[in-house]
Amino acid sequence: MDNGIHFISGLPRSGSTLLAGILRQNPRFHAGMTSPVGSMYMALEAAMSRRNETAVFISDEQRRDVLKGLFANFYELTHRFKTVFDTNRAWCTKLPALSQLFPAAKIICCVRDIGWIMDSVERLVRRNAFELSGMFGFEPGGTVYTRVNRLSSGEGLVGYALDALREAFFGEEAGKLILVEYEALTRAPADTMRLLYTMLNEPHFDHDFDNVDYQAEDFDLALGARGLHTVRRRVEWVERPTVLPPALFERFMGDMFWRDPEALARNVPVIRFVP
Repeated sequence: MDNGIHFISGLPRSGSTLLAGILRQNPRFHAGMTSPVGSMYMALEAAMSRRNETAVFISDEQRRDVLKGLFANFYELTHRFKTVFDTNRAWCTKLPALSQLFPAAKIICCVRDIGWIMDSVERLVRRNAFELSGMFGFEPGGTVYTRVNRLSSGEGLVGYALDALREAFFGEEAGKLILVEYEALTRAPADTMRLLYTMLNEPHFDHDFDNVDYQAEDFDLALGARGLHTVRRRVEWVERPTVLPPALFERFMGDMFWRDPEALARNVPVIRFVP
């Protein structure tokens, strides 16, 4: 990795694809939606674990070299001269290892009010009213309540990512995190990116926030979630009422733990919108 690597993680429907779409405007950067590297990384971990009887012949140094080699080989040809931003929700759970593999790397975590994340997923489901979603096992009989319960469980799309973020935030390597709130990215994109570049020790780049483009139609169609990774060309905040029943939406009030006084004492940088 001649020009280094950073990671994008955090919560779903919170701007990670939008952030990647903005970053990739910079010719010095490579960024995209969830890459295959995360699943390949975990497959290698499993293959080198004690589940494999031959793992007794693999040293910790070899495990480290194999995992680091995965990144080097995957990005060698196309992005040899670019700084890579690799996206995966699981990276927050791998912080101790990533800190050793890439000491200079930062993990950018996109975050958002949990109720609005649930609202965003539900809107997507209703927009694709004639398509069953893989996010819910392609099951036809769900309700908004069963969908939200499934999303918020420890193994659900949102619950898993939230637990992973908490793990990283309150862990020993929390200093490698940078949290970017969705509202900051959409209401004040220029200020947000300026701060992010400073935190990454990167020279400033003038992004075009009226012409951001990122499409992943084939991936979204396979998941039965058309529009899941579609990014609007213009970066903007859209004010709207929630489609969730009031009690369901309010269930997640207070779940933005990174704003709690105890969390603020961790001194993890959080880019927030300030009117």
